[in-house]
Amino acid sequence: MKVEKLVTERLCKSYTKQDVKLEVLRDISLSVRDGEFVSIVGASGCGKTTFLRLVDGLITPTSGSVRVDGREVTLPGKEMAFVFQQDGLFPWRTVLNNTVLGPELQGRSRREYKEQARQILKLVGLAGFENHYPHELSGGMRQRVNIGRALAIGADILLMDEPFAALDAQTRTIMQDELIRIWRETKKTVLFVTHQLEEAVYLSDRVFVFTARPGRLKEIIEIDLPRPRSLDIKWTKEFVDYTNHIWTSIEEEVRMGIGLEIEKGIN
Repeated sequence: MKVEKLVTERLCKSYTKQDVKLEVLRDISLSVRDGEFVSIVGASGCGKTTFLRLVDGLITPTSGSVRVDGREVTLPGKEMAFVFQQDGLFPWRTVLNNTVLGPELQGRSRREYKEQARQILKLVGLAGFENHYPHELSGGMRQRVNIGRALAIGADILLMDEPFAALDAQTRTIMQDELIRIWRETKKTVLFVTHQLEEAVYLSDRVFVFTARPGRLKEIIEIDLPRPRSLDIKWTKEFVDYTNHIWTSIEEEVRMGIGLEIEKGIN
């Protein structure tokens, strides 16, 4: 049985602006096993991205804690790497030089990290593109560089915040398949935020459903589909049943979330 890699205990986050308190997350207690792929879904504004930032140590919780391998997270560390929705590649750097940015900042040996980066680019399907610049790449290729850059850090945990949201539907589907392959080969622990329920089911071992703001953990859904998975599994009854179950779980939360946004706009 796999051990717990990441644990959050009663994690809360609130902001106060002009004496008005905004509660974003409330009492999030969960655990993620070593090597597990977990997706987080929920209504817009329910705190999914905030949760990832708390886990990474980019922001401080109002209360509660995050632990990785039993150690409390208080600042960003090398055990986790963040993959954002926008690739954020430096246009003046080649694919290879974008990939090695993390190891450079860590002060590692140039010879060591250059060779490692070449192997990572091969893993993410970009062998032969080492000397290309971002403007010469498609959206899917840029996100491959983005994932490769995260892998180059050597982190055990990948925190992925809707990394495929900006891609067209066909490219997104292919990138889902590629991500599963990369995850299987690297054995990383992945927390993946998405609004697309089919994507969550296809990728995940488990799906965490958050309520509307303040975000709480409403349900954990085990995805009991065989691995390795191929795209044709999306047309099976079991797959559709999982997708429908998740939608049923979040439909009320989505409606509440929309209501909150309308109320905020009126006020």
